[in-house]
Order: sequence, then C-alpha cells, then structure tokens
Amino acid sequence: MPAPIAANSPRVALVTGGTGGIGSAIARQLAHLGYDVAITYRTNADVAADLVGDLRLLGVGAASFSTDLVDEGRVRNVVRQTIERFGALTTLVHAAGPHVPMKHLSRISPADYAQHVEQEAVAFFTVVQASLSALRESSGSVVAVTTAATERYPVRDGLSPGTKGAIDQLVRGFAAEEGRFGVRFNAVGPGMLTDGMAQRLISSADLDQRALDAAMSNIPLGRFGTAADVAEAVCFLAGDGAAFITGQKLNVDGGYTV
Repeated sequence: MPAPIAANSPRVALVTGGTGGIGSAIARQLAHLGYDVAITYRTNADVAADLVGDLRLLGVGAASFSTDLVDEGRVRNVVRQTIERFGALTTLVHAAGPHVPMKHLSRISPADYAQHVEQEAVAFFTVVQASLSALRESSGSVVAVTTAATERYPVRDGLSPGTKGAIDQLVRGFAAEEGRFGVRFNAVGPGMLTDGMAQRLISSADLDQRALDAAMSNIPLGRFGTAADVAEAVCFLAGDGAAFITGQKLNVDGGYTV
C-alpha cells in the first residue's frame, strides 16, 4: 500500500488550459485551498500573467508556462520546472481543449476530426505520461475536465463527446493501472455554462436563443451552470475528501443527463 502523504508535504497543482474560463476558476479555487498552482496556456500570455499575479495575492506560489500540450518534450519541461519551483507535483488538472464548433458530424472533415482528437485525447495522454513519475511519488490525483454530452447528445454537438469521450476512457484505464501507486484519476463533465466555451458559442451565434431555450428546458434545476460550479467539483475530486474515489466521472450539469 502506498505511504500516506505527510501533513506538511507541499500541495502543488498543474492546471492545463489555465487561462480559459473553467481553467482559471479551477486555479483560483485551488489557490484558495492553499495549493501552489502552475498553469499552462497556449497564446494568452497577458491573461496568464494577470492570473499568476492574482494567485500570488492569495498567498500561494504561482507560475505560468506557454506550451503545446502535444509536444512531449515541452510538456516534460513544464512538469520538470513545476517540480523544481514548488518541490513536488501532487495534482494534475487537465482543463485544456480547443474551441469546439456546433456542427453536424457530416460536415466535419476527417482531417478536422483528427486534429480535435489530437488536441483533446492525445494532449491529455501526453500530459499524464509526463506527470506520472511525480504523481506516483506524491500519491497524487488527476482530474480531467471533459463534457456531460458523452451521456446525452444534442444535435450538432457530436464533435465534443466524440473526442472528449476518449479522455473519459483514458481516465478509467489509468485509474485501474495507477491505483497500486496511490494515484487517483477522475473526470468532471460540465453541462451548459454561462461562461467558458458556451459563452464563445453564444458570441459566435453557434447557439441562438432557440437553442438556449431548448437546452434550458432539459435542465431540471432550471439554470445554466458556471465555471465556479465546475471548479468546486474538480477540487473535491482532487482533494483528500475524495481519497477513496477513482475511475469515476461527476457531471456538473444541473441534471441534464438524468
């Protein structure tokens, strides 16, 4: 049985996609809980710098790294720098992913689909592989942010579950294999939110009022969620309160998948 983490051991989280709506909410919540936080971003350097400044004001260590998550060498370098700066890696949260347009699957080319698989599933696999040694050493945890749509498919939303679903299955596979080292893997599936990707879809008119009304009518709680709702679920699964939970997925969708 893996040795328990000492009470005075550092708590260090690496959050991929940290400048996104969901990623930044997760980073802030982890910082509130006392984690040192490293984030990755692709191009939003100014947003990343502002977030790091905000996190440091909360009294924790923070850093940001620009990287392409399918570049194995660069990802390993990010993990190495995170450990060198903060002394460990205890939590990995994968909240990165490309913008997913609302399109019928028949209108998506094989090349576009392959690109989304790479940016979703291959990116997650690459980050996990780079982090496993450190996570085994800390008996750490991994939480992947995917989608609730893998269980209920709205028309024109098949690209999202059709690629993020691979991450859900990798979570289960890694959970089965890495439990012997004390490493837990879980996923959180956001439903319709007022921020993050849903906000971009609304801004781009991919989601019009008719589509929003239809989505709302299928949510028992009668409201859209927020990135903060997702962050709460992620931090629960990442933390000690979920110490006997692995290989699971928690949908944060207001009951949409009921």
